[in-house]
Amino acid sequence: PNDLTPTHISWQPSVNAANHHTDRYANTELTVRRGQAFIITLYFNRPRQNGESLGFVTEIGPSPSESHRTRAIFNLSEAGGSGWSAAQGASDSAAMNFTITSPANAVIGRYNLTLRVTTGNKIFSRYLGQFVLLFNPWCPGDDVYMSNENERQEYVLNENGIIFVGNARYIEARGWYYGQFQDLLNICLTMLDLSLYYRQDPAMDVSRRGDPKYVGRVISSMINGNDNDNGVLLGKWQGSFHSHENPSRWDGSVVILKKWRQDNYRPVQYGQCWVFAGVMCTVLRCLGIPTRLVSNFNSAHDVDRNLSIDKYYDSSGRSLNISKDSTWDYHVWNESWFIRPDLGRSYNGWQVLDATPQEQSRGIFQCGPASVLAIKEGEVDLDYDTLFVYSEVNADCNRWIVYNDGTKKRVYCDTEIIGRSISTKAVGSNGRVDVTANYKYPEGSSEERRVYRKALAKILGTSVTEGRTDSAGGRSSETMRNPGIAGKFKLAEPPVFGKDINLILVLSNLSSDRKSVRVDMSASTILYTRRTVAEILKAATSVELGPKQGKHIRVKIPYTHYGKYLTTDKRIQVTALCEVMRTHGLKLLVEKTIILEDTNIIIKVNNFLPDVLNRSVSLEISYANPLPEPVSRCVLLVTLMNQQVKINLAPLAPRERSRIYFEFTPRRAGPLQLQVDFSCDKFSHVKGFVTIAVAPA
Repeated sequence: PNDLTPTHISWQPSVNAANHHTDRYANTELTVRRGQAFIITLYFNRPRQNGESLGFVTEIGPSPSESHRTRAIFNLSEAGGSGWSAAQGASDSAAMNFTITSPANAVIGRYNLTLRVTTGNKIFSRYLGQFVLLFNPWCPGDDVYMSNENERQEYVLNENGIIFVGNARYIEARGWYYGQFQDLLNICLTMLDLSLYYRQDPAMDVSRRGDPKYVGRVISSMINGNDNDNGVLLGKWQGSFHSHENPSRWDGSVVILKKWRQDNYRPVQYGQCWVFAGVMCTVLRCLGIPTRLVSNFNSAHDVDRNLSIDKYYDSSGRSLNISKDSTWDYHVWNESWFIRPDLGRSYNGWQVLDATPQEQSRGIFQCGPASVLAIKEGEVDLDYDTLFVYSEVNADCNRWIVYNDGTKKRVYCDTEIIGRSISTKAVGSNGRVDVTANYKYPEGSSEERRVYRKALAKILGTSVTEGRTDSAGGRSSETMRNPGIAGKFKLAEPPVFGKDINLILVLSNLSSDRKSVRVDMSASTILYTRRTVAEILKAATSVELGPKQGKHIRVKIPYTHYGKYLTTDKRIQVTALCEVMRTHGLKLLVEKTIILEDTNIIIKVNNFLPDVLNRSVSLEISYANPLPEPVSRCVLLVTLMNQQVKINLAPLAPRERSRIYFEFTPRRAGPLQLQVDFSCDKFSHVKGFVTIAVAPA
């Protein structure tokens, strides 16, 4: 039996990884991208003779078949129908080099590779091992092809990110470590095998994994643990977090994904929107789909799908939690880059995917891909979930007063407030890029109203004039007449965490009649989803306004009132319901959300040299107690890629600032993000980050 037998294989890992931009993956098996050739070297027991022809078999999934395109058989130098091919390169008597090329639309995942030797009518097969195939943004034939190298570096290869949070008037940047190359590839591939789609029909599911639309949608369902599908994270937006992790504590995805695997794929507790988005970005970049995070400010969650967000107040201006609709200060989702042959060429490019569990789509908590261009054009009937995302950036906002007898009156309608300052990180820097114009025409423009009417008509199935209904039913609730006064809250000085907040309610009489106004004021601490945590102020006053006169009413919210009711979101909402007397109850509603500023963490890099590989870098990290009372149990967490150092600090006196020095040695060239998280007994998870450019040695 002197059959031609391979005795040894070299997967040529370094040359293949460099050519395929996979040299940073931590896994040891060959990892390559589709639509591009890779090289292997086979050593045989003897030289090959005439009449011995060679071929290969690639197989993926539990039941590989040629009809599902999960199995391919291809002989040397023959163009088979499968799109796979192999050619022999320069070889000597002992070793033979082969170039294997996969089609640009091949299924991605882990393949088995087998050698076939045919002599006459005898076929001898020898299993060679496994390799992993990924999406290829460098390949023009791939659905995820991206032509710009700087964009590929950012959206596929950058392990550091910036998430924009805060609110439309006060946008804050937070660091996030994606870490897609930190030994997560197997976890990401397992995630696909745990999905409900795979459980329902494994062979069919694997055969669709060449399609980024499908893979993106499946991953969006797997990042949340809402469908009994072993998803990665459970969300929690109210109450306390007790023994589990407050969503604000996370600084990156790697810890979360590794904890998920370690706990045998039980959902990790807890996430909120930016955590779901950060983890999904890691998984999609790891699989090779160009992906970024996008923050939408004043983001609508329109449960009843009428493109209107309705909010209700009682007759003294207290917010009532009776509507299922909500508006979040910000919401973070993902955009992935690929073509949409199912919709037509104009819908290619960025596609919205959202893993935060808000609404079910076809029975599962998943969202997208929705083409950003379809959203801009109001094509809300196009796949997938375009209507839901359209309303997140475009719904109108209505405020209603509910009287004791149950009647409702609309006191406010705003068509411009929802979907502001839509933001993403710049390519190659930590700057913010405003992408609002990708999602909508300018607010108030005729195109924007035209698109809104088109979207509404598609939902209602009729042509539409601008009449509105409210979520709680019926058109009976009429809009209140203009009360003839205007009002707004102004801050007397910037609101600082730990200090009293001084506000001014500016009321103006727009008419030439005298007016007596009764003002009911209320303030509550809230979450970034604008859900009320606790009422901290209630006051009423009356004011006389002469013709065309303006008056200032001062409002003070002392730290002693709000301190113990703030969450890590550090938000307070103030409302004033102003009733004009002797006018049958005409009312004006004035609202403001305040984010307390907290310039707590200051990080200084002390080396003035450009930071060089393998040379120590020293940092000064300063942190503070902004409160008028002492704090104890102070802890600083310093995170660099996967390493985290916990530093216990001495207690701080009221308003005391202190500092520590921190040294580390970078082991990789390129941008390095260092994150700092400061907590104590009175507040937690105050963040800071710095990006250090590490030059090659």
